[in-house]
Amino acid sequence: MGNVKRSPWLLHYDGSSCNGCDIEVLACLTPVYDAERFGIINTGDPMQADIFLITGGINTQNQAIVKQLYDQMPRPKVVVAVGVCACTGGVFKECYNIIGGADTTIPVDIYVPGCAARPQAIIDGIVKAIALWQEKADKMDKIQKELDKLEKEEKKAEKKAKKVEEVIEETVEKIEDAVEAAEEKVEAIEETVEAVVEKIEAVVEKAEGKENGDGN
Repeated sequence: MGNVKRSPWLLHYDGSSCNGCDIEVLACLTPVYDAERFGIINTGDPMQADIFLITGGINTQNQAIVKQLYDQMPRPKVVVAVGVCACTGGVFKECYNIIGGADTTIPVDIYVPGCAARPQAIIDGIVKAIALWQEKADKMDKIQKELDKLEKEEKKAEKKAKKVEEVIEETVEKIEDAVEAAEEKVEAIEETVEAVVEKIEAVVEKAEGKENGDGN
């Protein structure tokens, strides 16, 4: 377990068991077996838990609770069904109020059979759950890194697009200013041409007047 980057927290819930598996789970947390040496910590808060360890079958009274606990857990999360009742419903499977194993309500990743499940088997299931949780966490980290990378690239693209827009706006403004200046020059040239034409017409009129005077 030297490759564990983080210590997952474990949430234990007793569905409808005879408490045989629960006693064995508690035994795993004592110094005799010391499951915490593998990096897990037992917690009662589903919002802080990473591994959901469930004992007992699912019945009509606890189904909604199990689903709510599972939904409250953050991702990534791993579910471990401990004991034959949590795996399939066990000897109570055909009872009128038993729906079945934990997988009838939530997805189960690891099954630990037994009636009751032995501490060695429970610890084996916990170790596998830690490895699976770490694998899921690594995948999520990789996905998050890719998302962060895409977000950075998107921000860079947005910055480039803004720069291009600014350049286009500046270019358009320059073109508009140039067009206005050209129009002003054209107007000035037209006014100059009109003035020159008027002067030429005046000169022509004077010349015609002199010619008429000389003729008389």
